[in-house]
Amino acid sequence: MENIYGYLMKYTNLVTGWQYRFFVLNNDAGLLEYFVNEQSRHLKPRGTLQLAGAVISPSDEDSHTFTVNAASGEQYKLRATDAKERQHWVSRLQICTQHHTEAIGKNNPPLKSRSFSLASQGSANSPGVQRRPSQNAVSFFSVGHHRLPTGKRVPIMQPDHLVDVREMMSQAEGQQRDLIRSIECLPVSGHLTSLDQDLLMLKATSMATMNCLNDCFHILQLQHASQQKGSLPAGTTINWLEPKISLANHFKNGAAQNFPAEINKPASVREEQSIAEPCQLTREPEEINPDEELEDICDDKEDDLGAVEEQRSVILHLLSQLKLGMDLTRVVLPTFILEKRSLLEMYADFMSHPDLFIAITNGTTPEERMIRFVEYYLTSFHEGRKGAIAKKPYNPIIGETFHCSWRMPKSDVAADAGSNFSVQPPSEQVTLSKDTEGQTDPDYYTVKFVAEQVSHHPPVSGFYAECLERKMCVNAHVWTKSKFLGMSIGVTMIGEGLLSLLEHGEEYTFSLPCAYARSILTVPWVELGGKVNINCVKTGYSASINFHTKPFYGGKLHRVTGEVKQNMTNTVVCRVQGEWNSVLEFTYSNGETKYVDLTKLSVTRKRVRPLEKQGPFESRRLWQHVTESLRDGDIDKATEHKRALEERQRNEERLRAETETPWCTKYFLKEGDGWVYHKPLWKAVSAAQTQQTDTN
Repeated sequence: MENIYGYLMKYTNLVTGWQYRFFVLNNDAGLLEYFVNEQSRHLKPRGTLQLAGAVISPSDEDSHTFTVNAASGEQYKLRATDAKERQHWVSRLQICTQHHTEAIGKNNPPLKSRSFSLASQGSANSPGVQRRPSQNAVSFFSVGHHRLPTGKRVPIMQPDHLVDVREMMSQAEGQQRDLIRSIECLPVSGHLTSLDQDLLMLKATSMATMNCLNDCFHILQLQHASQQKGSLPAGTTINWLEPKISLANHFKNGAAQNFPAEINKPASVREEQSIAEPCQLTREPEEINPDEELEDICDDKEDDLGAVEEQRSVILHLLSQLKLGMDLTRVVLPTFILEKRSLLEMYADFMSHPDLFIAITNGTTPEERMIRFVEYYLTSFHEGRKGAIAKKPYNPIIGETFHCSWRMPKSDVAADAGSNFSVQPPSEQVTLSKDTEGQTDPDYYTVKFVAEQVSHHPPVSGFYAECLERKMCVNAHVWTKSKFLGMSIGVTMIGEGLLSLLEHGEEYTFSLPCAYARSILTVPWVELGGKVNINCVKTGYSASINFHTKPFYGGKLHRVTGEVKQNMTNTVVCRVQGEWNSVLEFTYSNGETKYVDLTKLSVTRKRVRPLEKQGPFESRRLWQHVTESLRDGDIDKATEHKRALEERQRNEERLRAETETPWCTKYFLKEGDGWVYHKPLWKAVSAAQTQQTDTN
């Protein structure tokens, strides 16, 4: 590979800002070097980064910026002249990084036949062993993320050459616990306190180091196991960190799983680990009767900062384990930052203005319908957030579902366009006529919603909503991909939504903006960022919406701008500006202006079935013990319930992999790169129209 070089802008600091520097990518040495200018290239570089183990990340800020995060922790924030040049540098840097990272791996192979003579350091006479005589092989493996059930010892096959290493790590863990205990025993006031920032960082980094060592040791065990499996007798199982679970009782798409009874755990935790209800034995779709749903009375606003303030050391510990640009999909976040709802329910809360949703199809022209959809789209995010503080909803487990509905009085929906609502499948007409025999039509519209977690890795959610009376529905799938950005966390919403207005034969495709949790060490708050597009191929209308993140200096928070245009004539028919959580201003082509104050918009409460009528994999019933513990302020108990659910999901996923059993979804079907509801309204209407044509 040949070296590449050229000028890039490098961000120095807040004072000097961006500076042009001459960069050289030395492929042979695996170095990224920079100089003041090209003429000083023969001198010593002003800076050098080792690329082995580095992370090269294009920035979400714009199409020109990217970062180089070295394994040492040093970072270069760089900016190219255009998107093409950025892609050229990023591609070459990634190739060089991968080459030198793999070279290090080849030059340092995993341990196979190396012998260790650490017996003298790890002898029984060492102080660490004397203080902890009960620490044997089994007790060591119960430390950290992988815990064995109490009351049941599992035989563990250990390679001889790792025994001494294990003993040394046991001693180190004991010393690290003593260190933390000593820090926590310090007074809360005085010259040296337990809240000293340096001591908190020491606690965080020492814990992160031990976790890293445990993970490395686990990898060595798995490597040894994979090497030995070929020579073991048939049927032999090697148990390293997890308890043995009978394959006969494993989860098969929700089938019952029986775990060993653990006396020291609450009954609710054991229930979460082993749900043996008959309804889990099937993945058949369930028809939810809206009449069984009751108006929701839960109002869990997330304005309490107490837990975040009290757990500052935990946040520092978490930050000490993360690298810039790191994917957080598999990172277990602390319980105290959680909202009291699942991500699936959060998607439902985006539908909290059903009157604006239903009114979309009432537009008399394609232009008016596109503008109404943009108005509804921009008003949906405010209610989707619960409170001003940034907290994270529960990560749905695979197979989790959420159902709800809204009833909207017809008088509260904007005047319709006189459309004909008579198109219904004959089977539905018969059913409706039977159900409403002797009754008048209800004076409200019903919007039904269903969401399902269709994939765990990557985490993909599907959701669907429909209003049968108005022949409109929306189907979407979203993959949430989160990254660590220093003092903030960015979440990219990858996926696409489709709104179908069947009365008009129109389909609107749309995407979702990125979300950012800012100031995670102080008072965390949320902002949206990125460009989204809404498009209707049939009518030729489209909308472009920009969610602006706050710049370093000045500027407003939560700013959004956008425009609706007719693609054929390139005419802008509506412009919008304002804040997505405050006031929006719509300016139309005729000169009229409309203001929408989101804080004063009426919110229609969703209707949800009581917990006792919900299935065991419905969100509120599934997470009920976590939610109750968070409401009571008992973080430890909430963490215990959350861990039980996560352990059950991991066991289920591992056993499906061992038996090569694919996961079967309940309500959504994979179509191409997306997920579609199994009974979308457009299929029913299309079938009815086909049948009506055949009868004629």
